[in-house]
Amino acid sequence: SIKMDLLHSNGVLIIQHLQRDYRAYQDFLNFMSHVGDPRNIFSIYFPLWFQLNQVVGTKMIWVAVIGDWFNLIFKWILFGHRPYWWVQETMIYPNQSSPCLEQFPITCETGPGSPSGHAMGSSCVWYVMVTAALSYTVRRKDKSAVTLHRLTWSFLWSIFWIIQISVCISRVFIATHFPHQVILGVFAGILVAEAFEHTPAIQTASLRMYIKTNLFLFIFALGFYLVLKLLDIDLLWSVPKAMKWCANPDWINIDTTPFAGLVRNLGALFGLGLGINSEMFITSCKGKNSCKISFRIVCVAASLATLQLYNFFKIPTHTEYLFYILSFCKSAAMPLTVVALVPYCVHSLMRTAEKKLN
Repeated sequence: SIKMDLLHSNGVLIIQHLQRDYRAYQDFLNFMSHVGDPRNIFSIYFPLWFQLNQVVGTKMIWVAVIGDWFNLIFKWILFGHRPYWWVQETMIYPNQSSPCLEQFPITCETGPGSPSGHAMGSSCVWYVMVTAALSYTVRRKDKSAVTLHRLTWSFLWSIFWIIQISVCISRVFIATHFPHQVILGVFAGILVAEAFEHTPAIQTASLRMYIKTNLFLFIFALGFYLVLKLLDIDLLWSVPKAMKWCANPDWINIDTTPFAGLVRNLGALFGLGLGINSEMFITSCKGKNSCKISFRIVCVAASLATLQLYNFFKIPTHTEYLFYILSFCKSAAMPLTVVALVPYCVHSLMRTAEKKLN
């Protein structure tokens, strides 16, 4: 406990230094925090990659969902505090002179802080993208190809670490994580992504396998929560702290609670399984149009545009269970739209246009 308090207090000094000396970069750091938001995986990264490479897109969803599930379990086990409430409750500062940490609209996350979900989600999905991009440069064996691969390798991994470091600094800057929490998140994300590099079975998973996986993840998480609750261990201990010490009550969002993330990820995995195993997907993405660059470009543009419309649908938060049900449905609809609905509509339009020309 003494070592952890020392780690936290040193982390607070780093946060104060960042908030004092990096004020000019506030907008950029807030932006990088949004870049690391795991929800961007489903609304931006996945639509882009799935239409370009279905193997990579499918892997991306699996890595994001399983990674975030492990993040939830780790958070429940490690009981990590967040800086913005820890400084208010710790007794290590004399005469109640706790440091003043500035808060921002994205500071008041309600779940435990270790490991960082943003850092973990960002590292795992960017790891998948970088390794996928590099796989295209290792197919040729001539000398020029080897040189190109080395240059590409250096460039892409440099970009990877620049993004991860920027996301980590941004999460520390807004006082929602201690430095050790974001570092742990980055390396945990890389381990999850690397594990899926050696799991080809997800590419041929049936809808039944998707449903079984969803049920396992949900039952394990819920069972873990209920067992510890019976032992008088409250895994939602962080929510009251967030509500108490957040500078602005309007910054508290139910979407950041532990179960909200679980439901969102289970919905996304179910939607992916439903889409990949649908007739619409087989007709459109496995047909002759799937090889056309024009088909893929139109699908990417239409998918991104359609998913932005989902942002206008605000889920009511007055009833918690209703929120979880609607969140699951919305999350399932997003990959289903990308995988089946949009490609099928584009395929149908292209086929109609071809018939008119003939």
